[in-house]
Parts: sequence; structure tokens; C-alpha cells
Amino acid sequence: MAKPALRFLFFFTCIAISILVSEAAFHVCDKSRYAKLGMTMSDYAFCDRRLPYHVRVKDLVDRMTLYEKTQNLGSRAKGVDRLGVPAYQWWSEALHGISDQGTGGVHFDKEVPGATSFPLVILTAATFNESLWKAIGEVVSTEGRAMYNLQHAGLTFWSPVINVVRDPRWGRTLETPGEDPYTVGRYAINFVRGMQDVEGNEHSDDPNSRPLKVAACCKHMAAYDLENSNGTTRFVFDAKVTQHDMVETFLRPFEMCVKEGDVSSVMCSYNQIDGIPSCADAIMLNETVRNAWNLHGYIVADCDAVEEMNIHQHFLNYTPEETVARFHNIELGYATGLDLDCEDWRTFHSYYGDHLENATLQGKVREEDIDRSLKYLFTVQMRLGYFDGDTPFENLGKKDICTDQHVELSAETAREGIVLLKNNDHTLPLKPDDFKTLAIIGPHGNASDVMLGNYAAYTSITFAQGCPDVACQNQNLFGPALQAAKNADATVIITGLDRTVELEDNDRTNLLLPGNQTQLINQVAKDSKGPVILVIMSAGGVDISFAEGNDDIKSILWAGYPGEQGGHAIADVVFGAYNPGGRLPVTWYPNDYIYQIPMASMLLRPNNELGYPGRTYRFYTGPTVYPFGYGLSYTTFLHHIDLPKKQSAVHVKLGKHVHCRDLPYEDGITKPGCPAVMVSDLKCEEHFNFHVVVENTGDRDGSQVVIVYSKPPEGVSGAHEKQVIGFQRVFVPAGGQNKVKFSFNACKALGIVDFKSSMLLPSGAHTIIVGDARDSFPVQVTFRY
Repeated sequence: MAKPALRFLFFFTCIAISILVSEAAFHVCDKSRYAKLGMTMSDYAFCDRRLPYHVRVKDLVDRMTLYEKTQNLGSRAKGVDRLGVPAYQWWSEALHGISDQGTGGVHFDKEVPGATSFPLVILTAATFNESLWKAIGEVVSTEGRAMYNLQHAGLTFWSPVINVVRDPRWGRTLETPGEDPYTVGRYAINFVRGMQDVEGNEHSDDPNSRPLKVAACCKHMAAYDLENSNGTTRFVFDAKVTQHDMVETFLRPFEMCVKEGDVSSVMCSYNQIDGIPSCADAIMLNETVRNAWNLHGYIVADCDAVEEMNIHQHFLNYTPEETVARFHNIELGYATGLDLDCEDWRTFHSYYGDHLENATLQGKVREEDIDRSLKYLFTVQMRLGYFDGDTPFENLGKKDICTDQHVELSAETAREGIVLLKNNDHTLPLKPDDFKTLAIIGPHGNASDVMLGNYAAYTSITFAQGCPDVACQNQNLFGPALQAAKNADATVIITGLDRTVELEDNDRTNLLLPGNQTQLINQVAKDSKGPVILVIMSAGGVDISFAEGNDDIKSILWAGYPGEQGGHAIADVVFGAYNPGGRLPVTWYPNDYIYQIPMASMLLRPNNELGYPGRTYRFYTGPTVYPFGYGLSYTTFLHHIDLPKKQSAVHVKLGKHVHCRDLPYEDGITKPGCPAVMVSDLKCEEHFNFHVVVENTGDRDGSQVVIVYSKPPEGVSGAHEKQVIGFQRVFVPAGGQNKVKFSFNACKALGIVDFKSSMLLPSGAHTIIVGDARDSFPVQVTFRY
């Protein structure tokens, strides 16, 4: 969103909130409220809860003037005073906890000083724990609903961010679930379900009347992953993307969010896609999101995105009225499907609100299209109980914000997400009895009081920054840091990045540690008396090849940005109270990667002519610092695949009118007689199942993340190297084992997108890979009439 950098409090702690009984939650159709306004509620059919929602919203919209309608299509909706409908702020944020970013949807004060702060999404994704993702959504929505009851928040939260991380330099990597489209989509489904679902109403024959706890929003659609690179900003960036990549990568998480998560809102992004602004793309928004995917809710533009089309993108050199008319243009037949305009946060003006009335009076917009958008918006509000009240959440209040259980869930998330990258000589975990003195060094080390509070009784701690901040522009503070390391039984260096390096509106320029951090680490490692543990705090990958290859650095942890309980979580891992089991949700590339491919290039597959090496684990085959899915443990695990005899083949029966489709194959590879069929031509009832037996062969309890990939038949030209099709996180006690079941639909797990952007099921020998490719088996797909 077009606002100065997001304010993330990585070690923010919930402040104790006294328990008071709150007044009844606000709702529009309150008889006593209307009486105070000198009005009779029964005069308004939109307040008659005996009527279905679609009848009620039509009654409300039909009563509004054109001006009133246009003033309710901005994020700061003006309401309709003469009808007793108050103003409403649609913009609230809940990326990793309720946030006061925005223009008034959420506010903190003495009454409600804060909400539970979870780790940034990139670390939460590293848990690969779907039930945890849903539980976080449930906690965030509980606190959001409690704050609404206390008049400190709205009910519509524009989260989560589900853009795929295409390039390691992207500044907003910290907000996303990583680089794999399927994993990002599964995060979206679970977080949204946790936010929105009301128990007992998870599904409905009429989804447009399904109750909502709060309303979530999947953003930013689509191909949005550049902030400010080499003078190109997100406001004017034109992403040149093939439809192949759009369907296969950039749209997939959004499709999963809408179809399986039943999200109530989708936000379009600033950037253009092949010359068309995302928010003006009728095919993507109206035909795809609204109609093909069947969105039950509204589509909103990112803040100022409509205005940016006119002012900076100069799209078709439109006037302001022509710009807003783009969304409901009679002459051109466009109806892009955009329902809500997020206002300019600087001026508090909505471009819709300022120009839509004139555009309508000039005959450029049909009022019935405006009515349609308003009906989507008011329907969502009714599903939230905003009009009627009487929800299961009326009694939520201060007692339900920052509870002990919520804070512990934040801590557990951080613990589960931390990734062990290196552990030579089994240095970790440290035993407090063996290390009586500890040095904490680095620009992030000032969290040591929080981090080591529980262990201070066992260990004498010396803190020395070494660098005054993450930029680390000089070595003036190296001396005390080196001295501390020389005297300590063990040294923990906490370094990495922060929001001055990677954040909204700012992309990274390299993949290295800033300033003199590398020199600090190397010198401390050389001079340290005891073992050195390096903790990296970052979202995107960092080229720490020097540390991986340095024998003086015994262990390396990646801690992302771990939220309010991050210090405790790091300490629990360092001292062995918790056995790390996180896995990297992004590839960590060597720094040379940035010289091989421009950030603005949207190509995902390798291009030999341009010397491009490809992007993400699905297409990149070059060297890595650490690969996607990497992570160690304090124990050891073995996998055994238990495959039913008949599950090594999938036989697909074709209807008599189903035709074979061609697939390009590499030279020298024999192409099957029927290379593939369109997935849309199949019933897709075929499944294959297997179990993975996870055995803990070590002496510590631990959790193992089992990631399953599929690999298409050998020789299919341009296909991915492999792709994630499922994962589970499983706890296994020391010396024990756990049997994990996987069941896959053949079309979804083995299908590929061809260069014509069609979803095909190829025939031939597919490969199912478990984990790091040491365990795999073939699945033969055959067609028969």
C-alpha cells in the first residue's frame, strides 16, 4: 500500500490489559439507535432481518442518491446519514496480528495498547504447519472482533499478502509465505479460513449469506513483486508476463484463496501486466476472479492505484472521468469488476468518490454497475453482523486480547519456524552447565535481555554490539565485541537485515550482509574462545557462504523476524528447550545471482540466449547457499515410503469425445502416442495414495517436515524441475516413528501448464519425490478409451 514503510515491531510485547466489561458491539440496525436519531427503524426494509440479504441490500441501494452511492465506494465510506447508515472504514490490517497501519480502521490507545504480534509471515511459512496457520488466523480474528466491539477496529482486514517471491531482492518478502505457489496458496486457505469461518458455518448452500467472523482479503493481484529497482517503481512497473507463467505461478495462490478459502475480498495491485493496469484488467478481475472463480465478496484496488493509472501510468491518456469509467465503460463494453477504491492516504480522497458521479452524469458509467458494487459491499457487511449484531462474538472484549494462550501461540510459531542451517560437531544445543559465560554480539543482539531472560540464572551474559546498527558503516565498536568473545565460553552473533534494507517501497540491491557485518562475524569467529553460533535475522536469503564454510562458526540459525516472543524462541532453540524443525520457504542464492538476471525480468525459466539461470527451486538449477525446503535438526530422521501395490499407476478412462493434446519434448526423447489430455476434459476422479513412515533415529524428540514433490515425465520441454504437491509437519519422539498418509488427486498433483496456458495431464512416468530426493517412486499415467 502507498504508505511509508510498514512499522513492524519484531520484539514487541503485549501489554497487560485490565479486564472490563465492554458495551454491546455496535450494529447499524439497532432500534434504540434509530430512536436516538429521531427515526423509526421499521421504516427501512434493509433492517428487516426476516428478509434475505439480497433483498435487504437492494432496498438500501435503491434508496441512495447517485452522489451517496459514489461516496460509499471509497475505503473511507461516508455512509448515508438520512438513512441512519454510518460512515465505515474498510481499511484495517492484520498481516501478523492486528495492526494500526492504514487510515483509521484500527487504533491503539490506553484502553487497548496493543495486540498479539506474531512472527512475520515468511517465518510462519517456514513452519510448514497448516493447522498452525489456521490457528493464527483464528487468534487474529478473535482479537480483531474484540477490538471491533471496543470500537478500536473495523471488521474488514486487508490481509494476507499471497504474492509469490519471484526474486530474492524483493523488499516485501517478509510479508509473504515464500516462493512456491502451492505452499503460498495453502497458507492463504488456512489463514483466511481461520480469520473468516464461524464454527458450524464453514460451508453453505448460499455462500453469499454465509456468516463471517471477520472479512479477509488476498492481495496483491497479480505479478506484483517489485518495489523500487533501478529507478522503476511499483507504481509504473509493467510486468511482461506470459500467460503460461500467469496461470502456473502468479494466479495460482489467488485461485486457491478464492475457490478453497472462500475469501471475501481480493485486492488488485499497482503494476501493469503487459501494458494493462492490474485494476483495469477486465479479464483477470471480472471474468476470472468474479465469474470463473466465483468470488463471494468484493474487489478492492490497492491504495491510490486508480489514481496512479491516470497520474503516473498515463493509461490511454484518460481524463479522470475516463479513468474511473474504465471499470464500467458503456462504449468499450468494459466492466473490470473493481468495487472499492482505497483512498489516497495522504489526502484522504477517493478517486472514485471525486470523479465517479461526473463520469456517470456524462454517460460514461451505468448507475446499475455502481449499484452492483455497492450490493457486494453491503452484503459482506451483513454477513459480518455489522447491520444486525447478534453474532457469537458479542462478548469478546479486552479479556480476549493478548491472552496468555495467544502470546504462547506467537512463541510456538517462532520456535517452529526457526531453521537450523549448520551444526558442526553438534555444537547446538548449548548446555548452560557447560557454558557459564556467554557473549552476545551484533546489531540485533540488543534483544538479549528478552532472549536470554529465562537462562540468565545459569549463564553470565556480556553484550557488545560490534555494529551500532544493521548498516554497520564502520568498525568503531569492534574492539569491545572481540574482547567479549575472547573471554566467553560461547559466543552468539545476532546479525542480518531489518526494515531499512527490505520493506515495502524498497528492494534490496544485493544479497550480502550490510556494511561491515561480514568482517565483524569473521573477526569474532577468529578470536572467540569458545564455539560461535551465528543467528541471521532476515526475510530474503543472504549469501553467507563465508560463514557456512568457516570452521570457526560452528552453528547457524535463521530466525526470520520472529515477533514479540522471538527472543524467547531463539533462546529455547539455542539452549535445547526446543528442537528446531523449520524449513526454508525460499531459495538462498549466491550474490552473483543478481548479476545474472535483472530484477525487472519476469522470466521464470532459464534462458540460455540471455544467460538467465531461472528462478525459484522449480526452474533454477544453479548453485545455492541453501536450497528451498532446507533445514536441519538436533536429531536424525529416516523416511520409508509405504506404497500400495496398485498405486504405482494411474489409469485414466477417456470419454469418446476427448482428444489427445500435443506436448513439446526435448530432442532424443520418444514422445508418447497420446502425450497429454486437457484436465478440463476429464472427470479427475483418479487418486493415488501412499504413506511415509518417519523414524526418529536420534536421542531427541523432534518434528520433521515431510515435503512431497512431483516431477513430470522426462523430456517434457520447459517443464519444472519439480513442484510441491503436499507437505505435513509431524512430531516423532526419540527412537519412535510416525506414519503419515498422503492422498493426491492425479489431475492436481501431476498436471502441468503448457505454453498455451492450458492445464494438461501428461501421460508417462511421473516421479514422486519425498524430501531431498533420496526417497522417490514412479507413477505411470496411462489413457484408455
